[in-house]
Parts: sequence; structure tokens; C-alpha cells
Amino acid sequence: MKLPFLLGSLLLPLVSQGVIASSPPGDVVGKVVAGYQGWFSIKQDTNDPNHAWTHWGDGTTNHVGVEVWPDVREYANTYQWDVNATLGNGKNATLFDSYDTQTVDLHFSWMKKYGIDVAAVQRFGTDALGPNTKDHVNGVAHKAQAAAEKYGRKFYIMWDISGWTNFTTDLPADFLNTVKNFTSSPAYARQNGKPVVNVWGLGLLDRPGTPSQALSVIKFLKDQGLYVILGVPTLWLTQADSKLTGFLPVYTAADMISPWTVGRYNGTDGAAAYQVQLKYDLAYCKEHGIDYQPVVFPGMSWTNWTPGALKNMIPRLHGEFLWQQFVNLRLLGIPNAYIAMFDEYNEGTAIAKAAEDKSMIPTNQYFLTLDADGVHVSSDFYLRVAGDGGRLLKHQIPFKAKVPTSFT
Repeated sequence: MKLPFLLGSLLLPLVSQGVIASSPPGDVVGKVVAGYQGWFSIKQDTNDPNHAWTHWGDGTTNHVGVEVWPDVREYANTYQWDVNATLGNGKNATLFDSYDTQTVDLHFSWMKKYGIDVAAVQRFGTDALGPNTKDHVNGVAHKAQAAAEKYGRKFYIMWDISGWTNFTTDLPADFLNTVKNFTSSPAYARQNGKPVVNVWGLGLLDRPGTPSQALSVIKFLKDQGLYVILGVPTLWLTQADSKLTGFLPVYTAADMISPWTVGRYNGTDGAAAYQVQLKYDLAYCKEHGIDYQPVVFPGMSWTNWTPGALKNMIPRLHGEFLWQQFVNLRLLGIPNAYIAMFDEYNEGTAIAKAAEDKSMIPTNQYFLTLDADGVHVSSDFYLRVAGDGGRLLKHQIPFKAKVPTSFT
């Protein structure tokens, strides 16, 4: 999908608009949220299937499934990927385990340091209920709770219904049996006095569920006194997207709408052009009393996860691509954003610390480094851009059309 480029003259009247929201500031309205996968695990000396090489790949040479290699210099515990794998600087290639308490603690300390207000802890239903994966999923969520409480961050649970054919019955049971317990934490996000949850994937063409099934789940969650966010297709208001039909009543039943935009535009011009769609979405949400949470992302690439995909598919452009998306929101008076994602190294959208250059990646496989677009930036650069973007939305720094964050 390509959207027409915006004319510069169309942007001028938007600068003067004030903050638009259907709800007052809370733990999601007026805040910067980052999606938190927490899905990486490593094979340890155990037969426990919850501790296998998961999402990194299968633990062998040339089979790493991430596009961006993490910078692990601050981790207390890391694990050898392959006995023959070394980095460009000669050091052993090691990785972190998301289940490790120290890993989650470090990540939330970064959120505090760099100004990420809230973590949306991902909960894939097929994993949360799977006998070989549920311990990992629940363990990471509990550790996220502890870290959020420790560092003064907020968190909420975000279900992903991908492949979850029985979500209409399983999700309510999962809430009552497990997720409800998290909502009593002082760190659990609340909006309008209600605990926040997100259901991602409703209406996408390759996701399960009918409109009536989706509405039944939303009704259940609202009857539990919850504030419900829905992760929906990019063009949720039209039929011109990869979505199922008849879902508009589902979307309007939400407290907040968060259209998924990862991979939907490219370059700073493409990001700027998307402001047209943002404006349409915002007007509809305002008219119908729905809060609006746009998704922003630093770039995307996933050749190691999806063979045959284009390398550096959506370049990061040393922060300019992500910054343009924050600029869009500031110009439209949108005070909040969902960053995709904090630790999504598979699809190359992670803002968490990553390899700066070839000295920090294994020598036996291709990986995308942060200097791929010709400018050397520090491993924490995108965390700092995200923090500056949040301050831009909150009017804590002056408006800047170009990314103001120092490269190092």
C-alpha cells in the first residue's frame, strides 16, 4: 500500500492544533508505550521444554533467526550461541535469555533511564496456554511486574490472537485464571480508573474470529471493569486493507484503537504521507469517543526470519524515519504512541540496545547493524530517540522537524 505524499501546505494548519483525546491523561493516554516481546529463550542443561532455543533460532551456525544482533555488554548473564561463533571483535557470540530475572530487570531499567513510560507485555495465546511454553510466558510477565514496580514503570497485558482459534473461550479463562492477578499490582496500567488490556489482531485477514465472537470477548472484558485497547489493521476504517469485513462495530466497541502500521510505509516521505491516514483515524475516533494510540516503529527488516525478504527493507535512516512518525503525532496533537517494539530483534524493529557495526556481530552470518545507512550511532541511540520522541509529544522539548538526538 502506498499513500499519496502530503503537500507541505497541508501541514501548516495542523501545527496549531491542541491535544486531542477522548479521555484525560492516564497510564496510556499521554504516555509512550513500548511493546515487550520477552520471548527469547536459550537451551540450558535441562530437559524442560520451556528452556530451548526459541526465537533466536535453533542454536546452530547460520541459523540465527534475528535480523538485529543485541548489544549484550550490560547483561550479567549471557549464553554461548555456537561454539564456533565469534564477533567481529574476536569475542564469543553470546545472547540473553528473556526468562532470566536479570534480563527483564535490565530492560525495565532502560525504560526508566530513557523515558519509556509503559511496557505492553505480549501474551500470545497459543504460548500462554501451551504446555511447553506457558511457564516462560507467565514467568516473564511476573518478572516484568516486579521490574515495573522497582523502576516506577507501568505495564499491561497485550494478548495476540495469532493462530489462537479458541480465543473466544480461552481468553476469558486466561484472564480469570492468570491475567487478573496482575491487575492488582500498583504498577499495572490504568486508564480512566480501569486496568488496561489489549487484544491484538481482531479483523486481520489471517487471524481467527468473527465480528460476533470478537464482540463477545470485548463485552466480557468490559464487564470485568477493564479498559480495552484493540490492535487493528492499518486501514481499519475502509475495505482497502488486509482485513476481514464487518468489524467496524467491533472497533467502535473499544476504548482505544491502535492500528498496526509496521511495514506499511517506507522512508521519511512515506512516513510523512501517512499523516493523511492519521488525520482520518483521529477524526473518527474523536467523533465516536474512542482514544487513539498510533503505532510508530524505527524501521524493519527480517531476512533471517523470512528467507527471501529484502535486506534492510525499511531503513532506519539513523533515526529520521522514526522521528518523522513522532513529528506526525505532534503536528496532529496526538499525545501518545505505541512503539513497535522494545525487543523485537527478529523483525528488526527493536529499539533496545543493538550492534552498532560489524565488530559487534557474528562473522558467519548476515546481520543488520545500526550503521547500515552510513552513519555510526551508539547502541542505545533508538532508546534515546524514543525518549526524545516522547518528550516531543508531551511538549517537554521544542518542536524539531529533524531528529535532535545525538548519534553517540
